Amino acid sequence: MHATVVVDETTRTFGAGLLSAGEPRDVSEPNEAPEHTDACPIDNSAARTARTTESRELARILVNVAGGDQTAFAEFYDRTSARVYGMVLRVLRDPGFSEETVQEVYLQAWKTVDTFDPVRGSALSWLLTLAHRRAVDRVRSEQSSSDRQALYDTTNSTPEFDVVSEEVARKDEHRAVTDCLESVTATQREALTLAYYGGRTYREVAEDLGVAIPTIKSRIRDGLLRLRRCLGVN
Repeated sequence: MHATVVVDETTRTFGAGLLSAGEPRDVSEPNEAPEHTDACPIDNSAARTARTTESRELARILVNVAGGDQTAFAEFYDRTSARVYGMVLRVLRDPGFSEETVQEVYLQAWKTVDTFDPVRGSALSWLLTLAHRRAVDRVRSEQSSSDRQALYDTTNSTPEFDVVSEEVARKDEHRAVTDCLESVTATQREALTLAYYGGRTYREVAEDLGVAIPTIKSRIRDGLLRLRRCLGVN
């Protein structure tokens, strides 16, 4: 099945109206002080009944989903997606990532609905467990991606101009550098000039020239290699 899940939190409800508060009844004898009790003074029977009813209905819907009923799956989504989105958002704290993760959760639910066992818990608990695991996996994945990028940037950073500048300062070969700049291409020379003589960063050079940062890095790296060969710098 190919299903596209669109999360719109504003169109969902979290069971509003299920809670019904009743007045506590005084059951003490006349002229007798009310006996202390730990019982909750609010009558939650309506809420408990609603939750029990919903749990049974969702379990029944999942039985139909397991049989390949797409209409039942759509109903299951409509009745649970707001709570799934809310839980995922609390973990990821990013609406975009949360929406993507919710889509993944329902796709997983469709594919693994046979693993639902009503004896082990409610349909909603099963679904929220899937959602929580998926959200945690997304956090770990994003962190791993950030770590890999940081490692790549560290180990693949292009040496700046210190090697060339030190050679020039030591050998007083500013003229040689100027001459060797003619050995590089026009685009490389432009990038090198802005970065070396202008003191600009890669990003600033890219913005000045209207070119992508990776392209600027490539031009500077290749230009430096040519300069080093021209100057006899190893």
